[in-house]
Amino acid sequence: MKLNILMRVLFCLSFFPCKAKNDDRFIFFLHNKFLENHELNESHPKYGRTQYNEVITEFEKNGFKVISEKRNRDTDIKEYAVGIVNQIDSLIKKGIEPKKITVIGTSKGGYIAQIVSTLANNQDLNFIFIACFRDNDIQNFTEINYCGNILTIYEKSDPYGVSALERKKMSSCEIKNFKEIELNTGMGHGFFFKPLKEWIKPAVKWASGNYSVE
Repeated sequence: MKLNILMRVLFCLSFFPCKAKNDDRFIFFLHNKFLENHELNESHPKYGRTQYNEVITEFEKNGFKVISEKRNRDTDIKEYAVGIVNQIDSLIKKGIEPKKITVIGTSKGGYIAQIVSTLANNQDLNFIFIACFRDNDIQNFTEINYCGNILTIYEKSDPYGVSALERKKMSSCEIKNFKEIELNTGMGHGFFFKPLKEWIKPAVKWASGNYSVE
């Protein structure tokens, strides 16, 4: 997997001369497909600009070390997920507890996050899947098996705005914490283009280990 880092990435692998602290909390943020195939300043014809940097800034303001990049055009979901799992494994080897690592994905990034959850197969990792589930996913993505502390956030006016409870029921991993939040912003699939408090606030709580989100 080729990494093209466009912004601050606070991540230490074995080949970097830096060291992660045991009390650090990390967020892997995986953006949507529109940003993958367009420039940072380009606007979606319906939803406007993907406020990628602004979203990451919100997480950083809340004390998280954010690991993110603007992906290459038409990135392969499974290949990319393997790379994320490898980075998570590197953090864990450095002494970071899995419960202090959260993977957040929006739209296509959310599908990548679901594959990461499947491949990592770690009950203590945190995951937040945003606007990335439809009923027919059960048939179309049969390989996905949720594992970890799972929060799903979806918008009622969004075609991808349905409960993923059926996926949770079908997953073989014992999920200690599972929560779903249905939003009613009326913004359709574009609600996550901006760092709205409606989804940022519960995401921050979940990534902080507070699983009693509303």
